[in-house]
Amino acid sequence: MVMDFGFNIPNGGPLAHNDDIIAIAKKGEACGYRILAIPDHIIIPRTIGANYPYSPDGTLTFATLGGGECLEPLALMASVAGQTTSARLLTSVMVVPYREPMLTAKLVSTIDHLSGGRTILGCGAGWMPEEFVAVGAPPFAERGKVTDEYIDIYRELWTKEAPSFKGKYRQFGDLYFAPKPKQRPHPPIWVGGESPAAMRRAVKRGDAWYPIGCNPSHPLDTIARFRAAIDTLKRMMDEEKRDPKTLDLAYWSVWTSSTGAPAKASDGNRMMLTGSADDIAANINELRLLGVNHVLFNFLAATRSETLDRIEAFAHNVIGKIR
Repeated sequence: MVMDFGFNIPNGGPLAHNDDIIAIAKKGEACGYRILAIPDHIIIPRTIGANYPYSPDGTLTFATLGGGECLEPLALMASVAGQTTSARLLTSVMVVPYREPMLTAKLVSTIDHLSGGRTILGCGAGWMPEEFVAVGAPPFAERGKVTDEYIDIYRELWTKEAPSFKGKYRQFGDLYFAPKPKQRPHPPIWVGGESPAAMRRAVKRGDAWYPIGCNPSHPLDTIARFRAAIDTLKRMMDEEKRDPKTLDLAYWSVWTSSTGAPAKASDGNRMMLTGSADDIAANINELRLLGVNHVLFNFLAATRSETLDRIEAFAHNVIGKIR
């Protein structure tokens, strides 16, 4: 498989407008990036606890969510799909329990059908209990079970001619579900998360495991740490009797926006995918040897021009050394 690269497009903040989003998306296509990623929030409560998993103290650090501004990811995916030609569109990641599963399956199937098969469904269980309450989702404490059941429902609807389901949260039968997605058997399901439960979900229900490297509770920010996680994943696949060749691997280096001074991980070693172009390219090749086929970065800046410059410079200086 050819290794591919991508980045997140704006879903909030000063660049969350159609002209900026599409300029960024098209620059990515022109520079050879194959994946455009879209984060997910529906509503941001004014008061939230310190539960954010990707900062040391649990404080929400995503500046684009200031004021609660966040475009809905499936609507944004449809819009971008209609204005681009080749890039895959990835939810990165969609919080599965927030949305009724049959409608979600229909929306993704429709976008996949109309885009010529360019969707990837990144799935997560969620981390913000206040948002669960605000959107009327099932209880936060049950989010893992809900996520598992809803993923099973997506697959049932996408692949069966006469889908039926009897679960704790949803039951249905005696219905048609058409059109099916363009991709067969269905759009890839990338399971996000770094915890053992998320890894197990990827092994049991995913087409790929898609972690972020900067979770302080489960750091995957050095090659050694990531290699250890892959070893754990392989043990889980052995326990579940799953062929490791059937689970794809993706990785989001949310801290990588450009080349420059290397950063240090919490263990004192160089944080992977930081430093010079040669350092980053070497890490990408190490990830490839570990079975990673998709690597995503974060090029978003305060302005469109700076974001476009980052996209182009990284493609030229780093990715050009790999291909």
